[in-house]
Amino acid sequence: MPRHGQSHRQAPTGPSQRQLRAGELVRHALVDILREEDLEDPALAGVSVTVTEVRMSPDLKHAVCFVEPLGGAHAAEVTAALNRVARFLRGRLGHAIDLRFTPDLKFVHDESFDAADKMNRLLADPRVRADVDRED
Repeated sequence: MPRHGQSHRQAPTGPSQRQLRAGELVRHALVDILREEDLEDPALAGVSVTVTEVRMSPDLKHAVCFVEPLGGAHAAEVTAALNRVARFLRGRLGHAIDLRFTPDLKFVHDESFDAADKMNRLLADPRVRADVDRED
């Protein structure tokens, strides 16, 4: 039996709808800012960056932004440069979104593209292809 004040429901797993909506709002605004702004950092000069996902903290004060440079080249340098200009981007973000707090931004490289590429290479291996193509 649950104690007083406890319910039978399990703790929610994953982000709330509020976190997901705020994350998409921040992602879209960051895409626009990165497209329009001429960032001073040399590692970002002429680099096109895709913001694949933004995960918000439950209080919406922190945002982890997953990014992938076009072509995947120099991902570590680009991610480090984005973290160097994060305060500037946060300032621009504050004017672009309507949230009570403008979240602190942390940029990380989105590894899912590398994982998908590795999986494709494995599936293209002739030994694996022979197993996949074999009919039982």
